[in-house]
Amino acid sequence: MSPRIPEYPFHLVPKIAFMFLARGPAPLAPLWEKFFEGHQGFYSIYVHSEPSHNQSSYAGSSVFHGRRIPSDLKVKWGTVSLIEAERLLLANALLDISNQRFVLLSEACIPLHNFSTVYSYLINSKETFVEVYDDPSAVGRGRYYFVQYPGISVEQWRKGSQWFEIDRDLAIEVVSDRKYFPVYRRCRGECFADEHYLPTFVNIKFGAKNANRTLTWVDWAKNGPHPTEYMSSNVTVELLNGLRAGYDRRCEYNGRSTHVCFLFARKFPPSALDSLLRIAPKIMHFNNVAP
Repeated sequence: MSPRIPEYPFHLVPKIAFMFLARGPAPLAPLWEKFFEGHQGFYSIYVHSEPSHNQSSYAGSSVFHGRRIPSDLKVKWGTVSLIEAERLLLANALLDISNQRFVLLSEACIPLHNFSTVYSYLINSKETFVEVYDDPSAVGRGRYYFVQYPGISVEQWRKGSQWFEIDRDLAIEVVSDRKYFPVYRRCRGECFADEHYLPTFVNIKFGAKNANRTLTWVDWAKNGPHPTEYMSSNVTVELLNGLRAGYDRRCEYNGRSTHVCFLFARKFPPSALDSLLRIAPKIMHFNNVAP
């Protein structure tokens, strides 16, 4: 699973595993097709969807065809089943020794840059990207007290975005975790483990190597349980340029300040596809040049 001999006699081209946690088919697949076009050999795709999903919805030529992982797990919002699905995706992606970086996405996610930019950003990063922060409110530490988790103190408890990007070393640790994950399985209701398990796990064991931020833009300005949804009428050149530049935000990448803080964004419904196909390829400069 993790070779320790650098001079092992084969040429390893590092790949990025794009892992889609979806209810059913990926409605934005045509946009992702354009994103991946011309970059075969530099990426892998894995899809976890509902057991009832019919894989024949993808054409044989689609990059999503046959990429659904074996699973009979029914995923429910706010429950630990989300973490179980993420671990299944990671476990399947780890079977390909070339996969070196692992990105979790939803069917409502879009890329904000072309493939070459995303590939270079992730492969050359010295850090992992898991959002981690301490939230003293009822939807942060309050969730710890709702169940209380043996072996994890409230001081260690953290919150963060579900949408992560990690390296192979951390991916192996996540799928082999027998200490912390079983603690979260104690709660069978809506404990929002997807917002707490990985941030807490990383905070306890791998904080020094983590950027403490997500690479997926989500707008929580409405202050509700769900983020802003960008309908077709919202998809404009101004919106996509704003998301690409992080609305003039600055962040740190490999010790340097940059305005490229987000590589992906959500939440885009199927109705936004036509607008995205019309605008995004030009702004993001999709091309067929390999990384």
